[in-house]
Amino acid sequence: MELRCHRVICEDIGLRERLVGRTRRVVSNGQLTFFAMLDLTVIVPVKNEEKNLPLCLRELKGFARTVVVVDSSSTDRTPEIAREFGAQYVNFVWDGQFPKKRNWTLRNHPITTEWVLFLDADEYLTDDVRAELEARLPQATEQGFWMGFHNYFQGKLMRHGVAFRKLALFRTGAGEYERIEEDHWSRIDMEVHEHPIIEGKIGEISARIVHQDYKGLEAFIAKHNAYSSWEAHRYWKITQASEEEWLRLTPRQKKKYRNLAKWWWSPAYFVVNYFLKLGFLDGRKGFVFSVFKGIYFYEIRQKILEVGAARDREPRA
Repeated sequence: MELRCHRVICEDIGLRERLVGRTRRVVSNGQLTFFAMLDLTVIVPVKNEEKNLPLCLRELKGFARTVVVVDSSSTDRTPEIAREFGAQYVNFVWDGQFPKKRNWTLRNHPITTEWVLFLDADEYLTDDVRAELEARLPQATEQGFWMGFHNYFQGKLMRHGVAFRKLALFRTGAGEYERIEEDHWSRIDMEVHEHPIIEGKIGEISARIVHQDYKGLEAFIAKHNAYSSWEAHRYWKITQASEEEWLRLTPRQKKKYRNLAKWWWSPAYFVVNYFLKLGFLDGRKGFVFSVFKGIYFYEIRQKILEVGAARDREPRA
């Protein structure tokens, strides 16, 4: 039987058996109700995420047909947690070249569902997100969807500031993450700032995913230190890009890489986030968050200058 509806009141024992593994079961008032799992694979790239992963996987249980945790040789309980929640567990060892973790998974792990969603371990689906996906995906004409976030900082919801979204949901086989030539200079084994290149119509999911990292400020600072180093090297790669490569960038990427090295970009970001986007309405933590974002872009500029000076010292061929 091909299950097309999202809720089936099931009295037939044989039908119940055929639905196992494709549905979640709920008993209410003595009546067995089957809710069809969405034709969706959720891929969760991780490394040492024992603090965040349980909540992420708990909110996926019984919702997506397949959940895949793609690890990078974690040394904490991440592998055990993935298996405890019934997720498929895959370990990825990066060789410093293309593909990185997300594209490697798309190319090497068998995905049998129509849709694929990339979700970080500190990102959690809400009832609103699940309901909208269940309503829209079965009849969607789009090839992919932008998804927005409710961002938390130090336990507080940031209701204001620059909005964050990413193209995290798309049809299986519709595309993959952009390829950046970064052999031997990147230390990050996963696509972080790369965008999926999807051919066709792109829509947007209005309900927002919750983004809340429970690993604390030390992890937040370490992550942005790694990201700023990556951005500095990426900036210099962009300066050598062909016109064709430049045209493939999104308008937002073009704006960023035109201005990252300019002295005013960091304070301008603070002003935009804190004042123009009303970050001050989030109180003290809204101010702290805006300061950290400004510092992040300041670090990128200083590393751009440092990498540029090192390049100037290299002997010319």
